[in-house]
Formats: sequence, C-alpha cells, structure tokens
Amino acid sequence: MKEYDIVVAGGGPAGLAAALAAKKAGIESILILERDKELGGILNQCIHNGFGLHTFQEELTGPEYAGRYIDLVKEQGIAYLLDTMVMEISPQKVVTAMNRTDGVMQIQAKAVILAMGCRERSRGALNIPGYRPAGIFSAGTAQRLVNMEGYLPGREVVILGSGDIGLIMARRMTLEGAKVKVVAELMPYSGGLKRNIVQCLDDYGIPLKLSHTVVDIRGKERLEGVTLAQVDTQGKPIPGTEEDYACDTLLLSVGLIPENELSKGMGVEMDPVTAGPVVDESLETNIPGVFACGNVLHVHDLVDYVSEEAGRAGVNAARFVSGETTGSGSQITLSAEDGVRYTVPRRIDLSKMEDTLTVRFRVGAVYQNAFISVYLDGERIMHRKKQVMAPGEMEQVVLQKQKLAAYPNLKQITVKIEKE
Repeated sequence: MKEYDIVVAGGGPAGLAAALAAKKAGIESILILERDKELGGILNQCIHNGFGLHTFQEELTGPEYAGRYIDLVKEQGIAYLLDTMVMEISPQKVVTAMNRTDGVMQIQAKAVILAMGCRERSRGALNIPGYRPAGIFSAGTAQRLVNMEGYLPGREVVILGSGDIGLIMARRMTLEGAKVKVVAELMPYSGGLKRNIVQCLDDYGIPLKLSHTVVDIRGKERLEGVTLAQVDTQGKPIPGTEEDYACDTLLLSVGLIPENELSKGMGVEMDPVTAGPVVDESLETNIPGVFACGNVLHVHDLVDYVSEEAGRAGVNAARFVSGETTGSGSQITLSAEDGVRYTVPRRIDLSKMEDTLTVRFRVGAVYQNAFISVYLDGERIMHRKKQVMAPGEMEQVVLQKQKLAAYPNLKQITVKIEKE
C-alpha cells in the first residue's frame, strides 16, 4: 500500500489551493486525485471572465485562473493522478481509488482533504409533468457542450432557475446565436449574483420572471414548448396565469449540491442545510485528520473564496500531519438564527483558532437596510448594517480571538439578522 502524508480528493480550484498551501507549510508527500482528464475542475468550462479579482487583483477567465494554480502545482512538484476515481475513503484514512493504468489501488494517508466540489440538482428532483423529450439539459451540461465540446444544444431556449450558471448560459447561448426567450425563477428573488443579472440578462434584453415555474413540457421526441405559470407564496401554480413558450431547449439551473457520497461513506457528520460536512475553525470534520473545503463544504459564489478557504484547509492539514494541533477539546458552538441559514464553521476550539476567523453564511431571504448581529452567550458584540442582503450572495463576519477569550465560559456564538 502506498503512503502519503496528505491525499487531496479533487483537483479543482479547492484541491489545487489546498495542496499548494500544504506544500508551502512544509509537507513534501502530497497526492492529488482527479477524476477528469485534466486538473482545474469546473473552471475549465467557465470561459467567461470575472475570476481572480480578490486573489490576483485582475480579471481572469476560469481556465486562466485554473492555469495559474496548475502551473504552481507542477512547479512545486506536487504529485497528481488524472482519470482517477476515488471509490471509498475509510475512517482510518485509507483511500481506495482506480484508473485504467493502475487498476484498483489503496493509499494510506495521514490526513485527507475533501475537495470534490458540487453537482447540479437534477430535473428529477423537480417533478415537472410531461414527456421526457430530447432538449432538456442542466445548465452546466449545456455549458460544457458549448464551451468544451463545440456543440450548440438548441436554437430557442427557456431557462428555469436563475442561479449563476443559468444566468451566464443565457448570455452564452445568445452570443452563440440562440434566442433565449425567458428565464423563470420559482422564488420571488434571483439565486444569482446581482452583477450576473445585469451583465447576462439586462444587457441582452432577456426577461426574468420571478415567482414563475414550468408546469408542462410539450413534445415527445424533441422538446416543442413549455408552459410557465406564476406561483403563490407556497410555490403552487396559480390557475389562469399560464403562458406558452415554443422552444427546442430547456436549461435547468435549479441549484447545486455538494458532492458528498465519499464523506457520508466514511462517517463524516453532515449539515442538513448546506448538505456538506460540519467543520470546526480548522475546517476539520468530526474525523480527526479529515478536512473539507470549497464547494464540497458549502456552495460558494466566488472562486476566490474557495481558494482562500482551501488554503486554510491545506495549512491545517499540514499542522495535523506535523503533530502541531492538539486542541483543548472544549468547543464553542456557532448557531444560525433569524434569517441566517447556516454558518461555516459550526464550532470553534479557541486554543486552535488563529487571531481572526472568517465565518461565512447565507441569508434565507432578501433583506434591505438590515443588520448582521453577533451574540456571545446572549451579549451582542457586533451590529453591522447592510443595505442589501440576498440568498445568492455569501456574507461573512470576522471573529477576533482576543474578544472571544474575554469570555472564559463562552458556550455559544449566535449570528442573526436584525431589522434595527
């Protein structure tokens, strides 16, 4: 059995950044396992710009952003295997993987970094009535077909869901000569970044219909059209509001789910809200030496935040391997209330915490002129006003170790949204 200090599952932006940070922290024996035929993950099909503003202070495309990390990984001599599927990881950190060259192999790791990314929610989860004709794609599949394979999925397009990939594909399909008739969104607000709504829909005159969904699909062999209807506050279609759209393509952009079959299989504690692992301040799961970062942990809006978070996971994995991290064992719980859907991390060991800790979260609705508040065991220590908060954009608060240490018996930190 081969042995490595750190095995990274996934060679996308999170896996690459984590491996580089671990190498910089002094670990030589690192292996990245990637199931695709090249490193870079989902970034390879994201040919639009807007990446790297925080990390490199310049605007890059997805492949350019990935390319910078891939070059660094090669420069540093970090080992990686492509076309390699991780089948299972045991609680003892034995990684079972397979590829065409080596067959099935087992690797013993001292620490494992989970960086498998996320997948798209499928149409099956939506229960749309109708036949199953050709012409229905997830937005990410359409993105890969157009940007990497050179195929145009269709000419007349309706998009269901206003997540970032759906918005970006509305623009992409338009630029390729297709007619995007409408983007429909079940919720009363868009799930994407504000800048994507402006740059991908408004700039091209593509209508966005909020509180609308697809209630019927027409066509047997190939999609011929869809029916949209307005929905009430319960998400139920309102009779009499139906509108028909002739189209040959329906793109689904209805959310992303962290890719956590491996995590569940090894017994990692999962968060029901994020569908990702529950982690502490070091991004360590309930299994010692197993760390999670990037979209496998919770779905991010910017790849720069993925890289930053993965860097922390890499450094902490390196410390674990070096035997530097022995915490006090006393945990402070982070609680999300009143409009905050979840927090990452979910618990803190103060003795292992850096001087500052960034806590990331998403809100459950659109808030205007509301406050982000932080409470330590019921005492408010932060009350910051924000003009607009929306579920499509991640929020964050920075906790200071010095402040937390002033509360010696601290048991709970609460993050909530308050109106005043």
